[in-house]
Amino acid sequence: MAVLSLENVLAAVEDLKREIGALKAEVATLKARDGVAPASAGATPAEAGAAQEVSEEVLVMLAAAATTFLGKKVRVRSAKMLQTPYEIVNPWAQHGRVFIQASHQLQRGR
Repeated sequence: MAVLSLENVLAAVEDLKREIGALKAEVATLKARDGVAPASAGATPAEAGAAQEVSEEVLVMLAAAATTFLGKKVRVRSAKMLQTPYEIVNPWAQHGRVFIQASHQLQRGR
């Protein structure tokens, strides 16, 4: 079993940083080759996901999945990315729903 020291851990962290940097560069190169605009540094994942269009491959896969499920030929005409429920939740609206639901006093049967 290897002995862990601060130097070993710091060296491993530096190796991981270099590897992540190389992977980021490779992803940027692939995105540039495919014509996908890289997400800006200040953009949130929700904004980046909303800006993406559904590719032809995804449409074909959706059509194949629906065809398999339904048992008949399906043609997907359009598709768009939706936000996840966690991105849509408005804290004020959620608080209002909790307040209204808590205000309902359930009568116990006598």
